[in-house]
Parts: sequence; structure tokens; C-alpha cells
Amino acid sequence: MPRFRAILDTMPAYKAGKAVVSADGRSHKLSSNESPYDPLPSVVEAIAEGARQINRYPDPASVRLTEALAARFGVPAEHVALGPGSVTVAQQLFETVSEPGAEVIYAWRSFEAYPLLADLAGAVSVRVPLVNEEHDLDAMADAITDRTRMIFVCTPNNPTGVPIGRDRLTAFLDRVPANVLVVLDEAYREYVRDEDVPDGLDIYRERPNVCVLRTFSKAYGLAGLRVGYLIGHEPVAAAVRKVTIPFAVNSLAQIAALASLEAEDELLARVDAVVKERTRVREALIAQGWEVPPTEANFVWLRLGDRTLEFASACGMEGVAVRPFAGEGARVSIGDPEANDTFLKAAAAFR
Repeated sequence: MPRFRAILDTMPAYKAGKAVVSADGRSHKLSSNESPYDPLPSVVEAIAEGARQINRYPDPASVRLTEALAARFGVPAEHVALGPGSVTVAQQLFETVSEPGAEVIYAWRSFEAYPLLADLAGAVSVRVPLVNEEHDLDAMADAITDRTRMIFVCTPNNPTGVPIGRDRLTAFLDRVPANVLVVLDEAYREYVRDEDVPDGLDIYRERPNVCVLRTFSKAYGLAGLRVGYLIGHEPVAAAVRKVTIPFAVNSLAQIAALASLEAEDELLARVDAVVKERTRVREALIAQGWEVPPTEANFVWLRLGDRTLEFASACGMEGVAVRPFAGEGARVSIGDPEANDTFLKAAAAFR
């Protein structure tokens, strides 16, 4: 019998959002925070044309996409590092800082992959409980020790949707030692409308120990192709590139991301539509009697406790897949109006 790492005996596998089908054939997947829209025609056309070249390896350095992102955000190309989805870039970050005894701090509950990535990299997870569905930044700063290597700050937080305001984040960063890397995980940045929520790229420019993670999977609608990126100062980006698997970002992903940047105005108009639906869904849930924290992402959060799995099952009966976290709550992505209406009907019946 082959011998494997002991951590695999206790580490749960990542659970992706599932799809369900009702008895009458309805199916609305609101469990994975995906864009409800098909790819733009110009993006599909670029992918189709690029498919003629998939007998060749992709550009291992993703030069054109790196340069396009650098131009888009006004940063040096040396400050950009790419990977197949921001979760993989996060994995690369764990690999750059982890060694026996190294600690990584993050809020909990936050993005489900953090503890898995920490375990795989051999880092010690330091989980700081949320307070009122948001990061307890004072407690996170108090948790820093001389063993702390990295801190993940997910804003807006997944799965609660609550962002971090400018003053709170600045006060927190002022308490973080310069030799501790702070990762602002901004997978949902494009959905933020609250002007008090800072753009992580503005912060990174002034703080060498801050980097930003973003993705093409959500607002840009490329979840199936897997493209994510980091923007950080050169030592950070260079370290991430060193641990990147060769040819990690495939050719079609690079092509689609470039085409998406060129069609950004059209894509962000779709984001505006999702934001409007987000407001409608949240207000409808509150009118039904639910407590729904303010959200700046493309999902809402319901704290359900012991009723979480029962709620997910009830939604599933109506053909709506939500993302349950047993004993805690359910995250519900914002879909198209039909999907959202079906979910709201199910939520009202459950209430």
C-alpha cells in the first residue's frame, strides 16, 4: 500500500457548489457565485479562433495578458503574477511563505479553500472568528506573533458578503509588521458599490507588504477557463512566479481574458445588472423577515444555524441550488431574475 502524507487522513476535500433539478425539471444553480450570463460574442469568437492553435503550448509567461493587466491598472508588469484561478495563486502564496511552524491568519468563516491550502502547504492556520458577519480586525492584529508569515483578508468576505471600510482596514494594516504579507482577496471587487470600501490596488501602491488577488471567474464570466492574478510589489510577484507550474494558464484562458479586458465596458454593464438584482433580492428577503447582512458581492448570506441543511433541501425541491455550510448558514448567488424569483419564493415558503 503506498504511503501518503498524514495530513490527507484528516483533511476534508474541497466541496464545490452543486446543481439540483426539481421534480418538474427546473434547475437554477445559485451555489457557486458564477456569472448568470453567457460569454460575450466577442469573447466566444476569440476563443473559437484561438482553438485553432491549441496544438501549441501556451505562452508560459502569459506576456500579453500580463502587459494588458499592467496597462489596465497602471502598474509595472513585474508586479503581476498569474495562475489558473485566484485560488491557485493563493496556493502559490502559501507555498512561498510556508515552512514548519509558519502561521497564516485569516477570518473564519471565510473562503473555504484557505484551511485546505494551509494544510497542504504545511502552514499553521490561525482562524479568527467573525463578529457580526465581518472580519474582527482588532483580534486578527492581536493574533500576530513572530511566527506569522501571511494574513488573508477577504473583502467582500466570502461567504458573508460584508466588505471592510477604509478606516478600519488602514488601522489594521498600521498594526501589521512590515515582514508579514497581507493578501487582500478581492475576487468580488467589481461588484462593490460602497464608496467607503477601498480599492486594494490603491493600498498596495503605498505598502510593500500588501498584495491583491483578483479573478476573471466572477464578474468577467470565465469560471470555466480559470484565470486569476496577483498584483503586488516585485519581490512578492517574483516569489509567486517561482512556484508557478509551467504552462499553468492555458492558451484559451489567456485569449479569453484578453478579449474580456477589451470588452470591459460591456461586461461591467452586466455587473451593474447583477448589483441591481442583488439589491432587489436582499430587500425582498428582509421584507420576508430574514436578517441579511449588507453585501457588496454577487451573493447574499443567511445565518440559519441548525436549519441550514433543511433550508438547502427546501430550495433544492424548487430546483434552486444554494451553498450550505452545515450548522452555520447558506450563501446564495445572484442569478438572473427568473432564478432569483424562484429562490425568493422558496425562501418565503421556508420562513
